[in-house]
Amino acid sequence: MRKNIVAGLMLAVAVSLSLAACEDTKARQENEQLKTQVAALQKENTELKNNIEGLTKENASLKEENESLKAKPAKKKPSKAKHRRRGSRRGAG
Repeated sequence: MRKNIVAGLMLAVAVSLSLAACEDTKARQENEQLKTQVAALQKENTELKNNIEGLTKENASLKEENESLKAKPAKKKPSKAKHRRRGSRRGAG
């Protein structure tokens, strides 16, 4: 009877160790996937920072250009000759 109990305990220990190893493998795989995702997100974050910097510089230059255009006096359009209408000559007969 003792042999059966010891054998059962040994079997339980072996099964639990194999399950723990399987879970450990799954955890490692998940950990590697998460590391890959983090690396991709960090790369994307760097690209987005570069885009923000470029857009900020472009925005600043456009603001400067806008201010310089506002500062220039507007060009006057050449005035067109006004046409005067003559009164009707009906009564001058």
